[in-house]
Amino acid sequence: MNKLKQITFKNRIIFIFLCSSIIPFICLGFLSFYTIDSILRNKVEGSLQSSLKQDVITLENTLNNLNHVSQQLAFGGSTTKIIEELQNEQEPFKRIQLQNEIKSELNLISFSNPNVGLIMYHYPKTGQHNFENFRVRSDFTPADLPVMAKYPEITYYGPHKSYNGSINQFVFSTMRKVNLPDQDIYLYIETGRNAMETLFAPENMKNDSRRLLILDNDGRITFSENKLVFPENSIFPGYSKSDANSGYYKTYFWNIEKSNQGWSIVSITPIKELNQERNKWLLQVIFIFAFFILTALLFALLMWKMVYNPLKKFNKEVKSLIQNNTEQKELTEIPEFDELLHQVRSMKTKIWDLYGEIEQKEKRRADLEVEKLLYQINPHFLMNTLDTVHWLAVFSGHEEIDKLVLSLNKLLSYNLGKMGEATTVEKEIQALKEYLQLQQIRYDFQFDVDIDVDETTMGLSIPRFLLQPLVENALYHGVSDDGYIHVDVKLNDLLEITIQDNGSGMSKEEINRLLFDEQKENQKVGMGIGMKYVKRILEANYGEKAKLDIKSEIGKGTIVSLLIPVYGGEELNDQSFNSR
Repeated sequence: MNKLKQITFKNRIIFIFLCSSIIPFICLGFLSFYTIDSILRNKVEGSLQSSLKQDVITLENTLNNLNHVSQQLAFGGSTTKIIEELQNEQEPFKRIQLQNEIKSELNLISFSNPNVGLIMYHYPKTGQHNFENFRVRSDFTPADLPVMAKYPEITYYGPHKSYNGSINQFVFSTMRKVNLPDQDIYLYIETGRNAMETLFAPENMKNDSRRLLILDNDGRITFSENKLVFPENSIFPGYSKSDANSGYYKTYFWNIEKSNQGWSIVSITPIKELNQERNKWLLQVIFIFAFFILTALLFALLMWKMVYNPLKKFNKEVKSLIQNNTEQKELTEIPEFDELLHQVRSMKTKIWDLYGEIEQKEKRRADLEVEKLLYQINPHFLMNTLDTVHWLAVFSGHEEIDKLVLSLNKLLSYNLGKMGEATTVEKEIQALKEYLQLQQIRYDFQFDVDIDVDETTMGLSIPRFLLQPLVENALYHGVSDDGYIHVDVKLNDLLEITIQDNGSGMSKEEINRLLFDEQKENQKVGMGIGMKYVKRILEANYGEKAKLDIKSEIGKGTIVSLLIPVYGGEELNDQSFNSR
């Protein structure tokens, strides 16, 4: 603190000016940064997800086209009938004629579907293939193809190198069993030339760093354009998060989009590429921030020169006014300061005239303070004294006196709480128990009290001294030997407090006097807190939201019910303040 007090006015002006200028700028900068970062990130991620959805649609359409063509050739079409006829034909010329018809049919379908490439029939038992519309490259082994999705009637493969001898590209393919009785023949179809070039272009033809993965129905990577980080035949790391369509893995940001057929496409993008725009914007903000700091420092120095020198003169003037009674005529050349000096000098004579009178008043005030202390009673001294009496009773073996003093001490401590301060149900119940302890010692008859409190209400805030006046009313109005008082606190939509006794009861007139008669209230005994206090404190804190109800019959006891809105501690104090 001493070091802070030694900071010069110049440094304080510069510090305050910098804080008042830079702090809003920093706050605005952070807010702008997070806003721009969120906008840019959402823009980039949204663009990636949108592109990925388009890729899935493109691939779905391609596979659906393969499925449609395979259905034409495998189920009851003219080609299927010709193959069945060929299987039963023995005449060589007729067989050649049927084979030519099959090839012609396949060429027609291939010509009318430019996205369809190699088409042929495969015989698993012999490993042979026939009726291909293009030259087949090397040996055809379907077991080596990467399975992307498998269903009872059809299996999708890919991407993989085409078996078409005229192209050297990645393609998708499908294989379906031909619907011929007692025949084990499968139809194999590939996508055509450049059908999937937009998705799986060669590395040197891609204009961005986004790469794709293909997942099968179980989340296994069947194709990867980044085999080092995402190897094929491994489970994709983010696939288990079924509800997440994006995330981070190592140095990559990934997006996943599932197709209606169960397989998925994942795009992976380096994180550093996502942050390029944000980093450019951040660099610009840093340059602007540095320029702003230099400008603020310059203005702070200018302000110091404009203000500090006149203040220094004014400081000397004020010191001369305090230390001696000589007249000063030096001005600061600042109209506001010169006007202030003129007012100080006009007050100077009054200050010296009043100085003697102030000394006399100070001496008198000190005497009054001493006299005031002599008549002041410290309630904490009373509590400490009661505590001493408590220990004396303990040491002397006077248990009744010990209980009386201890309960009185606790109740006084509770009563010393701040006026209007809210308490909790738990503390109110504890204070009520101390009060009942006092009353059981004080009264010359026995009575039972049953307190039933819902545990969920213990922490709720309520005004002080709500339960004590209600129980005191039960004691005051008819409870005698074998008396019984039941206290019930529970929580429904409202906090419900019920005090029931088996005393002599009251008439409606007595209830009205109890609630509305000021003179009757002043004649109360015990702690002196009456039923009307309860009504006033409920109105002050809750207005018309709280309800106090008394039901009683002569000779049948009394039931007092409270319905109180549930508030937290601060809300209760604010409610009380607004009501007042």
